[in-house]
Amino acid sequence: MKNIEIFEPAMCCSTGLCGLSVDPELLRISTVLNTLKERGIEVKRYNLTNAPMEFVKNKVVSEFVKVYGADRLPVTVVDSELAISGRYPTNEEFTEWLSLPQDLLGKQECCCDGGCC
Repeated sequence: MKNIEIFEPAMCCSTGLCGLSVDPELLRISTVLNTLKERGIEVKRYNLTNAPMEFVKNKVVSEFVKVYGADRLPVTVVDSELAISGRYPTNEEFTEWLSLPQDLLGKQECCCDGGCC
């Protein structure tokens, strides 16, 4: 099983799902991670506000932040290698990395002026 870690920018809470307007992408990623967890698959998720030492301890992420700054978060690290920066993984990327059935997480709806949210 692949080791997947998501390093997120500073947010008010561990999921970013608080306040009056909830970012649909944060809602999607939380739903995906909960679905995976229900199936015994752990994806670690670190928020710069709540887990700053995880950013320091991970050499790939620490170097990324030194070079590009926290503005380019989130980043996803798969098996200790930088896989994605500046966005969250798609449902399809999760199923590919984890060798899961493609319909497990559902199709990702495209929106936002033609891009996938």
